[in-house]
Formats: sequence, C-alpha cells, structure tokens
Amino acid sequence: MKKTLLAICLAGTTFLAQAVDTLTIGTEATYAPFEFTNEKNEIIGFDIDVINKICDEIKASCKVVNQSFDGLIPSLKTRRIDAAIAGIDITPERQKQVDFTKIYYDDSSIQFITLKDTLTDLEQLKGKRVGIQKGTTYPKYLNEKYPDVKQVSYDSYQYAILDLKAKRIDAIVSSSIVAGEWLGKDADIVPLSDKIIDHDFFGEGLGIAIRKGNEKLLNQFDQAIDKLKANGELDAIYKKWFNK
Repeated sequence: MKKTLLAICLAGTTFLAQAVDTLTIGTEATYAPFEFTNEKNEIIGFDIDVINKICDEIKASCKVVNQSFDGLIPSLKTRRIDAAIAGIDITPERQKQVDFTKIYYDDSSIQFITLKDTLTDLEQLKGKRVGIQKGTTYPKYLNEKYPDVKQVSYDSYQYAILDLKAKRIDAIVSSSIVAGEWLGKDADIVPLSDKIIDHDFFGEGLGIAIRKGNEKLLNQFDQAIDKLKANGELDAIYKKWFNK
C-alpha cells in the first residue's frame, strides 16, 4: 500500500513538473535601466523584473538570454526564443512581423546626447556622425527628420558611448530614459535635445514581442500584465527603477 501511495505521489510530482512551461525570453542587456548586467554578470533591470513577475503569474519557468537587439525579432520568427522584452516600441512596421502584448510602459520618447563643449543645438547635426542601435526605429526617424547626418550603427549602445567619449561620433540618439541614465552617470555627457515624442515613429509605448500565431502565450501575458497593473506590482517595479 505504501509503495502504491509513493508511486502515485511521484507520478503526481512528475506531472506537475511537466505542466510548468519553460519559456526562453530574449533581451539585449546593455540598455540600462531596462536591462543590463550587474557586477555578477546577472541580467537585471526594469524589463527583467516585469518578465519575472509575468512568468510567476502564468506559472512558467523563464530563462532570459542575451543577444543583439536586431536579432530579437528574427529569433522569434525562427523559434529560438518564445518572447522578447528589450524596451521594444510597438510600431506598425514591427506588428507586421510579430505580435505584441498590451503596453506595459507608456513612454516612448527619445533624446539626443553629446559631449560637453561640442554641439549645442540639433541644427548643428548636419554632416555630423550620430550613433544609433541596429534594429531600432531611429534610422527611419533620422532619414526623414535629419537626412544630412551620418548614421553610425552599433550592435550595442555601450560601443556607441565609447566612440562618443573618444570623439569618433558626435552624438547619440536613444530612449530618453536610457539617455537619462548616461547623463546621470557621466558629467562629460550632456543633453543635445529635450525629450522628443513622435508616435508616428516610436509608437505609444513598449510591449513584449511574441511570435505570430502563439495566441495562448499572448493571452497569458496580457492577462498577467492586467493583473500586475491592477494589484500595483507594475507600478512598484516602475518606482524601483525610475523614481530613484
């Protein structure tokens, strides 16, 4: 009898273990405070706390993997990852390739930064070198708004910052939150513009990208985001990373 009960318990444990989904979540961990690595080489940040809470809500085991930003959507489409969270603006162009959850962060403003005692106005950008990250919406924006700048593309913004400091480029454009992180840490980096909001280029906010056709996961994530908004946990994560 004891052996029978033990077998039933073990079978139940095995079933529960198998019932927990394992999801691979892609990110690009050089985009503080959204996602970055700490001194222990752990990926942390606002987005990471959000996805961990979502995974808790849907009772999934989630593994976050680091890769280039411009490789996230291709990795989704080829099933190398199940979802991507990396400060991704929801835009019509991206929605043609992947589905997005409900907005979990509603500020998609951008900002230009430069070195102190160099440029002082966006009108001075003509002919200058502006650093951007591959796969972002910024190339299209610069092509239309500042066609005379020389775009310099990077896999990661950390290399753009190094080139800015070495005066190999003249300015960088990024999310205003990320720009604010650099401005707060380095006195030699100064704003070249105020925050710029343009929904035509940058959408209404950030969403988690999910492969088209995966309606089950999309619905699970949306329900979890709704719950995190309702119970105040999403707001608490926001205050942890942005209200310092």
